[in-house]
Amino acid sequence: MAAPMKLVVKWSGQEYEFTEVSGTDTVKDLKEAIHEKTGVLPQRQKILGLKFKGKPPGDDVQLCALNIKPNTKIMMMGTREETIIAANAKPTDIGEVVDDFDIEDEEVATENREEYLQKVEHRVRKYEIKVVNQSRPGKKLLVLDVDYTFFAATNMKWIEVKMRELGVAENPNYKIAFMVDSRACITVHTQKYGIIETKPLGVIWGKYEQYNPKNTIMFDDLRRNFLMNPQNGLKIRPFREAHKNRYHDKELMKLAKYLRDIAPLDDFSHLNHRHWERYKPPST
Repeated sequence: MAAPMKLVVKWSGQEYEFTEVSGTDTVKDLKEAIHEKTGVLPQRQKILGLKFKGKPPGDDVQLCALNIKPNTKIMMMGTREETIIAANAKPTDIGEVVDDFDIEDEEVATENREEYLQKVEHRVRKYEIKVVNQSRPGKKLLVLDVDYTFFAATNMKWIEVKMRELGVAENPNYKIAFMVDSRACITVHTQKYGIIETKPLGVIWGKYEQYNPKNTIMFDDLRRNFLMNPQNGLKIRPFREAHKNRYHDKELMKLAKYLRDIAPLDDFSHLNHRHWERYKPPST
């Protein structure tokens, strides 16, 4: 019998030790072991970093063929079924929908498609995030869309210019940790809407160990930008025609209260951000 191996699997901000797997076990066996500890079904799992002949290994490949070193840490991406169901829940209070679509069964499953997760992995390796200020240890992550949340811009040059013009980059009341432009996005194909672009938070999670699905929330005016991380997205109304609406649009100010209310939570993954206006913090 082959000697036991020790592996550490990182998922959703936590590390899980596996000490009873061996080289004769297959990738399928490893996925079953991961399922027991995390609750993520094997077919929902995407294990990053394992290669067999230059490609992701099939389920029948033995671990000894992957040249895994002792105490290797590998990252797993995947979602529990109950989280997918919650993300796909249809709200009863749908308001105005502008240039967008609701996430349906196919769209929710997009986050687990291997070809898209490989794109995310590629971005993690190749894309350079524009660091503005060092992240503070132990703090949660708020990702703010730029287009129609602040203004219209997509490439880093214009983002930097507008951030300076608006006084965001050097505001004394807060500090922006980093900026990400459209090169970090990936394209995905949906049966109903064809090829579209989306914003995978996995690029940030892959570069910053302190951030993960449990402590991240993203504001965006387009729900399709959440396809790779539907549980972490909060759809806001687009900020259009600022010269007319700047004194009437108070949504970000109201969302500030929501952020204060959820800030004490250790885990955001159980929240339904579609109903953020109804949220009541736990009694203290």
